[in-house]
Amino acid sequence: MAGKINLTDQLKKYFGFDNFKGNQEPIIQNLLDGNDTFVLMPTGGGKSLCYQLPSLLMEGTAIVISPLIALMKNQVDAMRNFSEEDGVAHFINSSLNKGAIDQVRSDILAGKTKLLYVAPESLTKEENVEFLRSVKISFYAVDEAHCISEWGHDFRPEYARMGFLRNQFPNVPMIALTATADKITREDIVRQLQLRQPQIFISSFDRPNLNLSVKRGYQPKEKSKAIIDFITRHRGESGIVYCMSRSKTETVAQMLQKHGIRCGVYHAGLSARQRDETQDDFINDRIEVVCATIAFGMGIDKSNVRWVIHYNLPKSIESFY
Repeated sequence: MAGKINLTDQLKKYFGFDNFKGNQEPIIQNLLDGNDTFVLMPTGGGKSLCYQLPSLLMEGTAIVISPLIALMKNQVDAMRNFSEEDGVAHFINSSLNKGAIDQVRSDILAGKTKLLYVAPESLTKEENVEFLRSVKISFYAVDEAHCISEWGHDFRPEYARMGFLRNQFPNVPMIALTATADKITREDIVRQLQLRQPQIFISSFDRPNLNLSVKRGYQPKEKSKAIIDFITRHRGESGIVYCMSRSKTETVAQMLQKHGIRCGVYHAGLSARQRDETQDDFINDRIEVVCATIAFGMGIDKSNVRWVIHYNLPKSIESFY
Protein backbone atom coordinates (compact mmCIF):
# COMPACT_ATOMS: atom_id res chain seq x y z
CA MET A 1 0.00 0.00 0.00
CA ALA A 2 2.82 2.38 0.95
CA GLY A 3 4.43 1.86 -2.47
CA LYS A 4 1.35 3.36 -4.18
CA ILE A 5 1.73 6.71 -2.46
CA ASN A 6 2.86 9.54 -4.74
CA LEU A 7 5.62 10.89 -2.54
CA THR A 8 6.10 14.07 -4.56
CA ASP A 9 2.45 14.95 -3.98
CA GLN A 10 2.85 14.31 -0.25
CA LEU A 11 6.02 16.40 -0.18
CA LYS A 12 4.14 19.31 -1.74
CA LYS A 13 1.14 18.83 0.56
CA TYR A 14 3.04 18.80 3.84
CA PHE A 15 6.20 20.82 3.19
CA GLY A 16 5.47 22.90 0.09
CA PHE A 17 8.45 21.59 -1.92
CA ASP A 18 8.06 20.61 -5.57
CA ASN A 19 10.94 18.14 -5.71
CA PHE A 20 13.09 15.95 -3.50
CA LYS A 21 16.82 16.57 -3.03
CA GLY A 22 19.41 13.91 -3.78
CA ASN A 23 18.54 10.51 -2.27
CA GLN A 24 15.59 11.70 -0.17
CA GLU A 25 12.87 9.93 -2.18
CA PRO A 26 14.42 6.42 -2.29
CA ILE A 27 15.39 6.73 1.39
CA ILE A 28 11.80 7.58 2.34
CA GLN A 29 10.39 4.82 0.14
CA ASN A 30 12.73 2.26 1.69
CA LEU A 31 11.54 3.27 5.17
CA LEU A 32 7.88 3.19 4.12
CA ASP A 33 8.49 -0.36 2.84
CA GLY A 34 9.48 -1.33 6.39
CA ASN A 35 13.20 -1.79 5.73
CA ASP A 36 16.17 -0.76 7.86
CA THR A 37 18.06 2.16 6.36
CA PHE A 38 21.43 3.85 6.78
CA VAL A 39 21.86 7.46 5.60
CA LEU A 40 25.12 9.36 5.26
CA MET A 41 24.26 12.88 4.13
CA PRO A 42 26.09 16.18 4.72
CA THR A 43 24.60 18.92 6.87
CA GLY A 44 22.23 20.89 4.68
CA GLY A 45 21.44 17.87 2.51
CA GLY A 46 17.96 17.37 3.94
CA LYS A 47 18.37 14.47 6.40
CA SER A 48 15.50 15.57 8.63
CA LEU A 49 12.92 15.27 5.84
CA CYS A 50 13.92 11.61 5.47
CA TYR A 51 12.12 10.84 8.73
CA GLN A 52 9.71 13.79 8.99
CA LEU A 53 7.69 12.96 5.86
CA PRO A 54 7.34 9.20 6.50
CA SER A 55 6.30 9.91 10.08
CA LEU A 56 3.29 11.78 8.71
CA LEU A 57 2.44 9.00 6.26
CA MET A 58 2.81 5.94 8.50
CA GLU A 59 0.52 4.65 11.23
CA GLY A 60 1.66 5.38 14.77
CA THR A 61 4.37 7.62 16.24
CA ALA A 62 7.94 7.83 14.93
CA ILE A 63 10.64 8.06 17.60
CA VAL A 64 13.69 10.19 16.77
CA ILE A 65 16.71 9.78 19.05
CA SER A 66 18.79 12.96 19.09
CA PRO A 67 21.51 14.26 21.42
CA LEU A 68 20.81 17.89 20.55
CA ILE A 69 18.21 19.81 22.56
CA ALA A 70 18.49 22.76 20.17
CA LEU A 71 17.62 20.53 17.22
CA MET A 72 14.66 18.99 19.03
CA LYS A 73 13.03 22.31 19.84
CA ASN A 74 13.68 23.75 16.40
CA GLN A 75 12.29 20.75 14.54
CA VAL A 76 9.25 20.40 16.78
CA ASP A 77 8.43 24.08 16.16
CA ALA A 78 8.90 23.55 12.41
CA MET A 79 6.67 20.46 12.31
CA ARG A 80 3.93 22.30 14.20
CA ASN A 81 4.02 24.98 11.52
CA PHE A 82 3.06 22.31 8.97
CA SER A 83 0.06 21.13 10.99
CA GLU A 84 -2.96 22.63 12.69
CA GLU A 85 -2.41 20.24 15.62
CA ASP A 86 0.28 21.31 18.12
CA GLY A 87 0.45 17.73 19.35
CA VAL A 88 1.75 16.47 15.97
CA ALA A 89 5.34 16.72 17.29
CA HIS A 90 6.86 16.65 20.76
CA PHE A 91 10.17 16.11 22.49
CA ILE A 92 11.17 14.50 25.77
CA ASN A 93 14.45 15.53 27.37
CA SER A 94 15.90 16.90 30.59
CA SER A 95 14.36 20.34 29.99
CA LEU A 96 10.80 19.08 30.65
CA ASN A 97 9.11 18.72 34.02
CA LYS A 98 6.77 15.85 34.91
CA GLY A 99 3.65 17.80 33.94
CA ALA A 100 5.00 18.52 30.47
CA ILE A 101 6.00 14.87 29.99
CA ASP A 102 2.50 13.75 31.04
CA GLN A 103 1.03 16.05 28.37
CA VAL A 104 3.33 14.53 25.74
CA ARG A 105 2.23 11.02 26.71
CA SER A 106 -1.42 12.05 26.63
CA ASP A 107 -1.09 13.38 23.06
CA ILE A 108 0.67 10.19 21.94
CA LEU A 109 -2.02 7.98 23.47
CA ALA A 110 -4.68 10.12 21.79
CA GLY A 111 -3.05 9.47 18.41
CA LYS A 112 -2.16 13.14 17.86
CA THR A 113 1.62 12.78 17.83
CA LYS A 114 3.36 11.58 14.67
CA LEU A 115 6.91 12.51 15.66
CA LEU A 116 8.55 12.28 19.09
CA TYR A 117 12.13 13.46 19.66
CA VAL A 118 13.83 11.76 22.60
CA ALA A 119 17.24 12.27 24.16
CA PRO A 120 19.12 8.95 24.52
CA GLU A 121 19.29 9.35 28.31
CA SER A 122 15.50 9.71 28.45
CA LEU A 123 14.83 6.85 26.04
CA THR A 124 16.61 4.27 28.17
CA LYS A 125 14.66 5.08 31.35
CA GLU A 126 12.53 2.05 32.20
CA GLU A 127 9.37 4.15 32.64
CA ASN A 128 9.72 5.49 29.09
CA VAL A 129 10.50 2.04 27.66
CA GLU A 130 7.35 0.69 29.34
CA PHE A 131 5.29 3.54 27.90
CA LEU A 132 6.63 3.01 24.36
CA ARG A 133 5.73 -0.68 24.58
CA SER A 134 2.10 0.39 25.03
CA VAL A 135 1.85 2.51 21.85
CA LYS A 136 2.13 1.96 18.10
CA ILE A 137 5.60 2.96 16.89
CA SER A 138 5.99 3.50 13.15
CA PHE A 139 9.81 3.47 13.17
CA TYR A 140 12.90 4.52 15.10
CA ALA A 141 15.25 7.15 13.69
CA VAL A 142 18.71 7.43 15.28
CA ASP A 143 20.00 10.88 14.36
CA GLU A 144 23.68 11.87 14.75
CA ALA A 145 24.26 8.11 14.58
CA HIS A 146 28.07 8.47 14.63
CA CYS A 147 27.66 9.08 18.38
CA ILE A 148 26.94 5.37 18.83
CA SER A 149 30.35 4.30 17.53
CA GLU A 150 33.59 4.27 19.48
CA TRP A 151 35.22 5.02 16.12
CA GLY A 152 33.03 8.11 15.57
CA HIS A 153 34.43 11.57 16.31
CA ASP A 154 31.77 12.36 18.92
CA PHE A 155 31.22 9.08 20.81
CA ARG A 156 28.68 9.40 23.64
CA PRO A 157 28.37 6.53 26.13
CA GLU A 158 24.59 6.87 26.47
CA TYR A 159 24.27 6.18 22.74
CA ALA A 160 26.00 2.81 23.17
CA ARG A 161 22.81 1.47 24.78
CA MET A 162 20.66 2.09 21.70
CA GLY A 163 21.12 -1.50 20.56
CA PHE A 164 18.42 -2.48 23.05
CA LEU A 165 15.81 -1.10 20.64
CA ARG A 166 16.11 -4.11 18.34
CA ASN A 167 15.60 -6.50 21.25
CA GLN A 168 12.70 -4.58 22.77
CA PHE A 169 11.01 -3.68 19.48
CA PRO A 170 12.08 -6.38 17.00
CA ASN A 171 9.43 -5.61 14.38
CA VAL A 172 9.93 -1.83 14.24
CA PRO A 173 12.03 -0.61 11.26
CA MET A 174 14.99 1.60 12.00
CA ILE A 175 16.81 4.39 10.15
CA ALA A 176 20.24 5.66 11.20
CA LEU A 177 21.38 9.07 9.97
CA THR A 178 24.65 10.96 10.21
CA ALA A 179 26.56 13.68 8.42
CA THR A 180 29.93 12.12 9.14
CA ALA A 181 31.09 8.49 9.24
CA ASP A 182 33.97 6.70 7.55
CA LYS A 183 33.67 3.03 6.48
CA ILE A 184 34.72 1.63 9.88
CA THR A 185 32.25 3.89 11.70
CA ARG A 186 29.43 2.99 9.29
CA GLU A 187 30.00 -0.73 9.86
CA ASP A 188 30.11 -0.19 13.61
CA ILE A 189 26.83 1.75 13.61
CA VAL A 190 25.11 -1.03 11.65
CA ARG A 191 26.44 -3.63 14.10
CA GLN A 192 25.62 -1.67 17.27
CA LEU A 193 22.05 -0.94 16.18
CA GLN A 194 21.60 -4.49 14.83
CA LEU A 195 20.27 -3.15 11.54
CA ARG A 196 18.95 -5.92 9.29
CA GLN A 197 20.43 -5.84 5.81
CA PRO A 198 20.03 -2.06 5.68
CA GLN A 199 20.02 -0.26 2.38
CA ILE A 200 22.86 2.25 2.58
CA PHE A 201 22.59 5.70 1.02
CA ILE A 202 25.75 7.80 0.79
CA SER A 203 25.61 11.38 -0.51
CA SER A 204 28.55 13.47 -1.65
CA PHE A 205 30.09 15.99 0.72
CA ASP A 206 30.89 18.31 -2.16
CA ARG A 207 29.00 21.55 -1.56
CA PRO A 208 29.97 23.89 -4.43
CA ASN A 209 27.99 26.75 -2.86
CA LEU A 210 30.33 26.83 0.18
CA ASN A 211 33.66 28.62 0.43
CA LEU A 212 36.18 27.39 3.00
CA SER A 213 39.21 29.29 4.25
CA VAL A 214 41.77 28.82 7.02
CA LYS A 215 43.57 31.68 8.77
CA ARG A 216 46.54 30.85 10.96
CA GLY A 217 49.30 32.51 12.95
CA TYR A 218 47.02 34.97 14.74
CA GLN A 219 47.79 36.12 18.28
CA PRO A 220 44.62 36.38 20.46
CA LYS A 221 44.18 40.14 19.93
CA GLU A 222 44.78 39.75 16.20
CA LYS A 223 42.22 36.94 16.06
CA SER A 224 39.60 39.07 17.83
CA LYS A 225 40.25 41.99 15.46
CA ALA A 226 40.01 39.71 12.42
CA ILE A 227 36.67 38.33 13.60
CA ILE A 228 35.26 41.79 14.30
CA ASP A 229 36.45 43.03 10.91
CA PHE A 230 34.88 40.02 9.18
CA ILE A 231 31.49 40.43 10.91
CA THR A 232 31.55 44.18 10.24
CA ARG A 233 32.00 43.47 6.52
CA HIS A 234 29.05 41.07 6.71
CA ARG A 235 26.60 43.13 8.76
CA GLY A 236 23.02 42.02 8.31
CA GLU A 237 24.09 38.42 7.66
CA SER A 238 23.45 35.78 10.32
CA GLY A 239 26.41 33.73 11.50
CA ILE A 240 27.73 31.36 14.17
CA VAL A 241 31.05 31.47 16.04
CA TYR A 242 31.93 28.02 17.37
CA CYS A 243 34.21 27.78 20.40
CA MET A 244 35.71 24.75 22.12
CA SER A 245 34.67 25.71 25.66
CA ARG A 246 31.69 27.28 27.41
CA SER A 247 33.83 30.02 28.94
CA LYS A 248 35.23 30.99 25.54
CA THR A 249 31.73 31.43 24.10
CA GLU A 250 31.03 33.90 26.91
CA THR A 251 34.23 35.93 26.45
CA VAL A 252 33.94 36.05 22.64
CA ALA A 253 30.28 37.13 22.90
CA GLN A 254 31.19 39.91 25.35
CA MET A 255 33.93 41.08 23.00
CA LEU A 256 31.51 41.23 20.05
CA GLN A 257 28.82 42.98 22.12
CA LYS A 258 31.33 45.69 23.11
CA HIS A 259 31.73 46.41 19.40
CA GLY A 260 27.99 46.84 18.86
CA ILE A 261 27.32 43.40 17.41
CA ARG A 262 24.00 41.85 18.44
CA CYS A 263 25.20 38.54 19.81
CA GLY A 264 23.90 35.69 21.99
CA VAL A 265 25.46 32.72 23.78
CA TYR A 266 24.52 29.04 23.60
CA HIS A 267 26.09 26.19 25.56
CA ALA A 268 25.08 23.30 27.82
CA GLY A 269 25.82 25.24 31.00
CA LEU A 270 22.90 27.62 30.46
CA SER A 271 19.36 26.96 31.68
CA ALA A 272 16.79 25.62 29.22
CA ARG A 273 15.08 29.02 29.28
CA GLN A 274 18.31 30.84 28.41
CA ARG A 275 19.07 28.43 25.56
CA ASP A 276 15.53 28.77 24.20
CA GLU A 277 15.77 32.57 24.30
CA THR A 278 19.03 32.57 22.35
CA GLN A 279 17.66 30.13 19.79
CA ASP A 280 14.42 32.08 19.32
CA ASP A 281 16.29 35.40 19.09
CA PHE A 282 18.58 33.96 16.42
CA ILE A 283 15.80 32.33 14.41
CA ASN A 284 13.80 35.59 14.45
CA ASP A 285 16.80 37.86 13.63
CA ARG A 286 16.75 39.71 16.95
CA ILE A 287 20.44 38.84 17.18
CA GLU A 288 22.76 38.34 14.22
CA VAL A 289 25.46 36.17 15.80
CA VAL A 290 25.50 33.22 18.20
CA CYS A 291 28.70 32.25 20.04
CA ALA A 292 28.29 28.58 20.83
CA THR A 293 29.76 25.19 21.53
CA ILE A 294 28.86 22.49 19.02
CA ALA A 295 25.72 21.78 21.05
CA PHE A 296 24.15 24.49 18.87
CA GLY A 297 23.48 24.80 15.20
CA MET A 298 22.95 21.24 14.02
CA GLY A 299 19.52 21.07 12.48
CA ILE A 300 18.73 24.75 13.01
CA ASP A 301 16.31 25.64 10.24
CA LYS A 302 17.40 29.18 9.39
CA SER A 303 17.70 30.06 5.74
CA ASN A 304 19.90 33.16 6.04
CA VAL A 305 22.94 31.79 7.90
CA ARG A 306 25.75 33.01 5.66
CA TRP A 307 28.93 32.24 7.58
CA VAL A 308 30.43 30.06 10.30
CA ILE A 309 33.66 30.83 12.17
CA HIS A 310 35.51 28.17 14.15
CA TYR A 311 37.27 30.24 16.82
CA ASN A 312 39.33 27.15 17.66
CA LEU A 313 40.38 24.63 15.04
CA PRO A 314 38.15 21.53 15.34
CA LYS A 315 39.87 18.39 16.60
CA SER A 316 39.23 16.44 13.39
CA ILE A 317 38.04 16.77 9.81
CA GLU A 318 34.82 14.98 10.86
CA SER A 319 34.16 17.65 13.51
CA PHE A 320 34.71 20.32 10.88
CA TYR A 321 32.04 18.68 8.67
